[in-house]
Amino acid sequence: MRICVVYDCLYPHTVGGAERWYRNLSERLAADGHEVTYVTMRQWPGDEVDSPTGVRVRPVSPRMGLYTRDGRRRILPPIVFGVGMLAHLLRRGRRYDVVHMASFPYFSVLAAAIARPLGGFRLVVDWFEVWSRDYWREYLGPAGRIGWWVQKLCARVRQRAFCFSQLHARRLQEIGGNVDAVLEGAYSGPLEPPEPQAAEPVVVFAGRHIPEKRVPVLVPAIATALKRTPNLRCDIYGDGPERPVVERRIAEEQVGDAITSHGFVAADEIDTALRRAACMILPSRREGYGLIVVEAAAVGTPSVVVAGPDNAATELVESGRNGVIAPSASADDLAGAIAAVLDAGMSLRESTAEWFGENAYRLSLESSLDRVVRSYRGGSERRRRNSA
Repeated sequence: MRICVVYDCLYPHTVGGAERWYRNLSERLAADGHEVTYVTMRQWPGDEVDSPTGVRVRPVSPRMGLYTRDGRRRILPPIVFGVGMLAHLLRRGRRYDVVHMASFPYFSVLAAAIARPLGGFRLVVDWFEVWSRDYWREYLGPAGRIGWWVQKLCARVRQRAFCFSQLHARRLQEIGGNVDAVLEGAYSGPLEPPEPQAAEPVVVFAGRHIPEKRVPVLVPAIATALKRTPNLRCDIYGDGPERPVVERRIAEEQVGDAITSHGFVAADEIDTALRRAACMILPSRREGYGLIVVEAAAVGTPSVVVAGPDNAATELVESGRNGVIAPSASADDLAGAIAAVLDAGMSLRESTAEWFGENAYRLSLESSLDRVVRSYRGGSERRRRNSA
């Protein structure tokens, strides 16, 4: 089949769960013998693109900054990308059997809907998140009303829709969309149950430093936890607009001996840190999935996440079995969750490894890709019948 994968970001030029999903997806499809084109925004200087193996990368919009200084997505780049996507599909849409894209940025979904009558391709859309009306208003102010209606319009475009959590599947249905399947798997590592290592008194965070991740709250939480566990340490990995805030709070709380902000590091360094950590901590208020929870469990390390109406990562944690769900992101609640992990010790690490073994295939990239490829085949067979 001829498949067009669409996302405005390309791993490793930008780093995130969706970026990794689309790189893994396109490489798997190419390895299976499909002709794959990855359409994206230019994010690299000159011709120095790190292409997925066997995949043709085609930028359709110029290099632009995606985020404002406070870490929020800018509005102009998605519009420019949507226009570029529309032009590409009007010219080349007939060359594709399937166009597979993320729901966000939404303008590319609208572009595909406009171009499809001419191109005749099957449209597959991944809904990593569906924002509530209140969250749109909080994120964009009065303009959030427009964002809400654009999201709703995209949900009603004829498509095969995949979600990655029950939370966002429910929300998509509530705004008029149809959910074909919940793809619970995005983990691409080994599926064998791990042999958990004895933990050091270390808490690890790895991710982008953006407002939704609430990384700065880790500083007072660790400061509080130190009163009970004086030898506790925290390693914070990643970068983003809130990293200066994190480092300033470390200085203000005078906990530089306990908390280290490492910045962006290689994936194998994150893996090593998770293996020795007492827990992975994710204080996010909003997650579409929470892949880092699965990655931590894959090495026998439990997770601490925070309850919240927009946090789908809580679906991946059975509190007391593979981690703890803190009731809030307050210093006391996070410190209490860390203490619960430390108190549980090796027994929690063993049950985390057991939980991973029981759920590994369900949460694997392979399981999701199998469902996606089956959906492609169904679409291509119908297309051949219609054209016969």
